[in-house]
Amino acid sequence: MSDAIVEVKHLKKYFQVKNGLLHAVDDVNFVIPKGTTMGLVGESGCGKSTIGRLILRLTEATEGEILFEGQDIRKLNKKDMRQMRQKIQMVFQDPYASLDGRKSVFESIAEPLIVQKVYTQKADLEKRVYELMETAGLAKRLVNSYPHELDGGRRQRVGIARALALNPDFIVLDEPVSALDVSIQAQVLNLMEELQQRFGLTYLFISHDLSVVKHISDQIAVMYLGQIVETASSKELFARPLHPYTQALLSAVPIPSIDYQQERIVLEGDVPSPINPGKGCRFAGRCRYCQEKCRQEAPVLKDQGNGHMAACHFIGK
Repeated sequence: MSDAIVEVKHLKKYFQVKNGLLHAVDDVNFVIPKGTTMGLVGESGCGKSTIGRLILRLTEATEGEILFEGQDIRKLNKKDMRQMRQKIQMVFQDPYASLDGRKSVFESIAEPLIVQKVYTQKADLEKRVYELMETAGLAKRLVNSYPHELDGGRRQRVGIARALALNPDFIVLDEPVSALDVSIQAQVLNLMEELQQRFGLTYLFISHDLSVVKHISDQIAVMYLGQIVETASSKELFARPLHPYTQALLSAVPIPSIDYQQERIVLEGDVPSPINPGKGCRFAGRCRYCQEKCRQEAPVLKDQGNGHMAACHFIGK
């Protein structure tokens, strides 16, 4: 795809544990076009945050390619990867844990600029920090404040200002609003959309909250136990969920209407272990449509029309 800024091919991450190999990410493929937002959703422990860390090489992949503007970042040496990190950044889930409690707002935002030696003059550095604070919606009076003096929304804005410091093209947003109150969530989401339009940013938005993902994403990929089971445009996925797991997730999203009655799909059975998973469909043990073929043969992602991909043996049957 010519307009792709990020392309992930056959990405795998296995961890050696006492009982075998834990398949955290297992043969994942996706493309993110420039200037768009891809939402990555799934239950806790499905591997979505691991994918974000793999893309930034905060964790090294076991196999696969991670192409950024056509360049495989897994092949970059330490020096080249340091340069690449000017273009790809991350906003973490917990704004308190991701900031150094010993550093002021000014020091936290200035740190990436100092590490990358962007400015030689202190006046230029100070000007840039104040610009970033204004961009992220932080009042100048907070410049000497420390993380414990800020609420969650302001702390996350500091994290966003840090991520923007080096003028990146691509930002991984790992559950960036899940630790915030609902009213603050809306402010931060609106800020992210405004920044995307202003700077032409591309996002990978990782979340377990489908209503949030719907608000911000152009396309959505649904993960289950290390694998992507469905991917489509945001509008298409909510209008026509095909995979039984996606249908169950969407049935749990509250609808603000007293007239609309939605069937709640309750998943039964135990979540299988990601350690040495079997050969069949990983969702088989919780799926209400499961048949013998599901336990014996793993389904592959297939185009179900309109660019809507889903991995299930019995879609349309």
